[in-house]
Amino acid sequence: MDDELRCPTCQTDAHLEGTRTGEVIRITCTACGLAWDRDPSPRCRDCGTQDDIQTVSRPFIEKARGTQLSITGMRIVYLCHACFRADEETRSYRHIPPGEHPAK
Repeated sequence: MDDELRCPTCQTDAHLEGTRTGEVIRITCTACGLAWDRDPSPRCRDCGTQDDIQTVSRPFIEKARGTQLSITGMRIVYLCHACFRADEETRSYRHIPPGEHPAK
């Protein structure tokens, strides 16, 4: 799922205003006038579920000098248990050269 908030009508992200009312946030686009409710409770980034959510820290990795990669910051990602397990499994096999498959 995309973390960016955009107006569904005009696709702007610069002209949005929000007002919290209880558990929801009322978003209004000042560019086109559309208003909608947004539930701020965390959802899984991959599948969108709200069940069994885990908070995971992920680094921003950029080239610092030449081809050297450096961590330049951290971000919070929300994943459900199933997507977290799949993400960790994928991340653990990144050191394997292309074309080779991990033994299961």
